[in-house]
Amino acid sequence: QVQLVESGGGLVQAGGSLRLSCAASGSIFSINVMGWYRQAPGKQRELVADISSGGRRNYADSVEGRFTISRDNAKNTVTLEMNSLKSEDTAVYYCNVVYFWGSTRAVWGQGTQVTVSS
Repeated sequence: QVQLVESGGGLVQAGGSLRLSCAASGSIFSINVMGWYRQAPGKQRELVADISSGGRRNYADSVEGRFTISRDNAKNTVTLEMNSLKSEDTAVYYCNVVYFWGSTRAVWGQGTQVTVSS
């Protein structure tokens, strides 16, 4: 089993910044992709950003240039730096990790609320 622990959500004014962190632990042979998704009320869960084991980053168009994803492979952690936050960034943010343990598997974090006030 793999567990994810998220931290860093909260309330911030528009234009402000927040940092989300996610740490993976448990039965992990190797981690492939680490990423962040979000789900706003009444909307589908969407990819915010992800990063491969080799460091290739992928961002949603709506956050490109404002958010930065990074990872520490030694610590199995992924961080999302969010700058110039907008009210439309308000959502529950979920960490997602794709890893290999006998087969390719994926696990979700419990979610952390990000609220941006205008």
